[in-house]
Amino acid sequence: MTSRTWLITGANSGFGRHLSEQLLSRGDRVVGTFRAAGSVEDLSARWPDAFRAAHLDVTDPAEITAVVNEAWAALARIDVVVSNAGYGLMGAAEEFTDEQMVHQIATNLTGSIRLIRAALPHLRRQGGGRILQLSSVGGQAAWPGGSLYHATKWGIEGFADALAGEVAPFGIDVTIVEPGGARTNFRYGGSVLADRIEAYDGTPVAGIRRILTERTTQGIGDPALMAAGVDQDPAPRRLVLGSDAYQAIENALTTRLADVRTQRESAEATDAPLEGVTTGGPADLDAEKRDM
Repeated sequence: MTSRTWLITGANSGFGRHLSEQLLSRGDRVVGTFRAAGSVEDLSARWPDAFRAAHLDVTDPAEITAVVNEAWAALARIDVVVSNAGYGLMGAAEEFTDEQMVHQIATNLTGSIRLIRAALPHLRRQGGGRILQLSSVGGQAAWPGGSLYHATKWGIEGFADALAGEVAPFGIDVTIVEPGGARTNFRYGGSVLADRIEAYDGTPVAGIRRILTERTTQGIGDPALMAAGVDQDPAPRRLVLGSDAYQAIENALTTRLADVRTQRESAEATDAPLEGVTTGGPADLDAEKRDM
């Protein structure tokens, strides 16, 4: 296999760390970003010629642009951009502070969007490449206690899904990665729990609070196997990793589809008469895509 060059945000821990180590071990080059000082020094020491470390806070738009531009200037070509940095903010929607809400969205959603936007001109000029956007089972299914986290993951999935159609003419592929629970530090090291409002103690929100405070559970997924599974060619638009993710996503989609199907007649009843009318809604866009 020809060696490739990757840009991976959040390369210092969890999924990003496993992926970086696997790629470097097989001879690829990695630009790995980090926030915590000293968290990737061992990678730099072990692979001094193949690993390039870069500090990056994805809530800083100027730093995103600088890191991306500097990476391309130094390496000439980057084949795969992995938007991986993120964390979970958990609790009832009413429990979050405004500052927590803004930071969660800035990290998981707008940070990912800015990273990809910064990379797109380079990917276009080099004639193609691949974008891997890390989402979650929580990008397709949702549970009480994760409302804001789900908002960021559902949001980035919508962005990436539409983006895929925009950049396909340039030879740029987009894959949304949807892992389930994994045995990384995300659950107990990469999640923030909002301050408790007692009124929610007897509600479903208490479940996520109990998990994060008692620390007695762990994910079913093997992060090394998950990392190994992302490098597929051709790759699906959405890549589900973990049996728990598969089951939860299948259940969520089946339920939503069943709900939609009960509304066919009532939905059609709201259409305007078609005589002399040119429509331009989502169905027409889908038809145009099929005709292309």
